Amino acid sequence: MRINRCYNIEDLRQAARRRLPKGIFEYLDRGSEDEVALAHNRAAYDRLKIQTRVLEDLGDLSTDVELLGDASALPLAIAPTGIAGLCSYEGELALAKAATHAGVPFTLATGSITSMEKIAAHAGGGRLWFQLYMWQEESLSYQLIQRAKDAGFEALVVTVDFALGNNREYNQRNGFHIPFKVSPTSVLDVLRHPRWLMSVLGRYLMGPGMPRHENYPAIYQHRIAFGSGQAKPARHSRMTWEDIDRLREFWPGKLIIKGILTAEDAQLAVEHGADGIVVSNHGGRNLDSSVASIDALPEIVAAVGGRTTVLFDSGIRRGSDIVKALALGADSVLVGRATLYGVAAGGQAGAERALNILRSEIRKTMGYAGCTSIADLGPDLIRTWCPRWETEEI
Repeated sequence: MRINRCYNIEDLRQAARRRLPKGIFEYLDRGSEDEVALAHNRAAYDRLKIQTRVLEDLGDLSTDVELLGDASALPLAIAPTGIAGLCSYEGELALAKAATHAGVPFTLATGSITSMEKIAAHAGGGRLWFQLYMWQEESLSYQLIQRAKDAGFEALVVTVDFALGNNREYNQRNGFHIPFKVSPTSVLDVLRHPRWLMSVLGRYLMGPGMPRHENYPAIYQHRIAFGSGQAKPARHSRMTWEDIDRLREFWPGKLIIKGILTAEDAQLAVEHGADGIVVSNHGGRNLDSSVASIDALPEIVAAVGGRTTVLFDSGIRRGSDIVKALALGADSVLVGRATLYGVAAGGQAGAERALNILRSEIRKTMGYAGCTSIADLGPDLIRTWCPRWETEEI
């Protein structure tokens, strides 16, 4: 399917499915364990309905917002997604350029295949955030943060909801690993997708070499090359709020804590100096029994009371999903899979297509709600639908 014939995010998803090896596609598309959280994220959006208003003057409708002290043309930023560099050749750079073109921030993942220095040099002058997983070898984490500081990244997004990892059994069945390595299953999978083999893996082989985590410390680079096993820095499983205090002291830019799902943790994030929090259940990719992110959002917004920027993510597929989150109090959202589908389907042009689709849907939804600015969106626009059997007295 050509990019200009992709009319919604699902069209881009199907194009990505056809183009990518199964292991890569399912890694980006699926959730954890039985994928209950993945399904609940979507079901939670579906329960929320938007109140329609008519005969409002929509001539000056604008999607502009102020996000963390600077202008953003849309109430969104591109979320950190470590698989982007396998979805498309230098996919992180393609996403960063698309974000710059759209006037929104781009978040680079710790596990990206393109280095932060290359992103900073070639992204076109857009707003850049860096996502961090703290490692047990803390000195290596601080070296990474220093690199981000030196490269000019404006915000540090610390992901805190990893705990003891996750259960994604389909990765094992597909023979798919990060870093990408040779196995009989993965080789057969790649051979079934010759276009991806030539346009992505082939380009790496003819240029910089086999994909690897370019932001990882040098002592790990020789260990994580294609086919060499899974040795890599261990994530910090004993991280506490004291670690956030140290990060706050070391990092001079904006500090964002990603993975908040309770009012208590939101308040603690504010107390420990967070400039922003991300209400997120990691897209249903970690704890499969977690609450849907949008169900947790109103309580968290009420708890922080405007003392920090509230961002939101998990499961966004439509502009109306974004409007619902904003109406429930989010200042902006992070979009992950939607732009990944785009970059997988068509590189930078595909990512731009995804952002343009979301822009158009946001504008249409705002118009039907009678709103001409993001500031007009509020909880009075939201109605919650329940089937009759849930409301009848028994």
